[in-house]
Amino acid sequence: MFNVSQTFSGFSSNDLPAAKSFYTEKLGLQVSEQNGMLSLDLEGRHHLIYPKPDHEPATYTVLNFPTPDIEATIDELRARGLEFEKYPGVDERGINRHGGPLIAWFKDPAGNILSVIEQP
Repeated sequence: MFNVSQTFSGFSSNDLPAAKSFYTEKLGLQVSEQNGMLSLDLEGRHHLIYPKPDHEPATYTVLNFPTPDIEATIDELRARGLEFEKYPGVDERGINRHGGPLIAWFKDPAGNILSVIEQP
């Protein structure tokens, strides 16, 4: 019934030009634009970013970016101008070190929550 190998997720933004700039320039991702929407190409997996004028940021993490070295990744993203969230229980760098994998959260221009998560 479905072609599950081509399944993709999506989330909204209230400013596609700002989103395109953020995902390409700040995160270094491949972004294409078609039919008034953006597509993030994450090594063959696509994630749709669609315009929504009355957009409200997701209150949960919409994308998790695995990294083998969260400290180095945070340093690189901060050098690119990103700020990490200071949720309760995170350390001064924004890393949650209280059980589970090390994880730190940041937001895109529309306020959607993203993370870097340490995985070997």
